[in-house]
Formats: sequence, structure tokens, C-alpha cells
Amino acid sequence: MASLTALQVLGEPNRQTILGVLRDGERPVGELVDELGLSQPAVSKHLRVLKEAGLVEVRPDAQRRLYRIRPEPLVELDAWLAPYRRLWTRRLDRLEDHLERRRTT
Repeated sequence: MASLTALQVLGEPNRQTILGVLRDGERPVGELVDELGLSQPAVSKHLRVLKEAGLVEVRPDAQRRLYRIRPEPLVELDAWLAPYRRLWTRRLDRLEDHLERRRTT
């Protein structure tokens, strides 16, 4: 199977939610199951995909496995999004200028 990019992996809403939960710190699978309301096999499948894409890492803690975010791929994704962010910022700035001109006339 070809490896997926971070953008492809994050296109799935449950994976976005998992990363959102992991923003607060590492969590065991059981807590993610409770938080997401998905089955343990479904959460494990999403975690495997996130891990294969390098977005999360796991460490053993006794019988548990704790998952946490790896920030490096997100930095790469942020760099890829930067030109689009600038595009929207320019458009929003133009809209703000237009609205300001309408208020003053």
C-alpha cells in the first residue's frame, strides 16, 4: 500500500478528532474510545493510519499504549498551507477596506 500524505490522512473526520483530543497530551486507546464513542477496533485502525503517516507516536506504559502527536508533519502541513493563508488574508483585507469605505461614504 502506498503511504498516505498528512493531508490525505487528515481528510477523515475521526482522525481530525483524534488529533484534537491528543492536543491536550498523550492518551491511551481506551480514553480515545470513550471520547470518540467509536469501537476499540475502529479507534485502533485510525491510530494505525495516523502512526503510519507519522502524525502520532506510541509509547508503552505497563500494559497500556499511550499515543501522542508528532508535531513535525504538522509543521510541514502548515508550511504547505502558508500560501493559501496569505491568499485569504489578502482577500479579507480587501473586504475590510471595502466595508470601511462604505461606512465612511
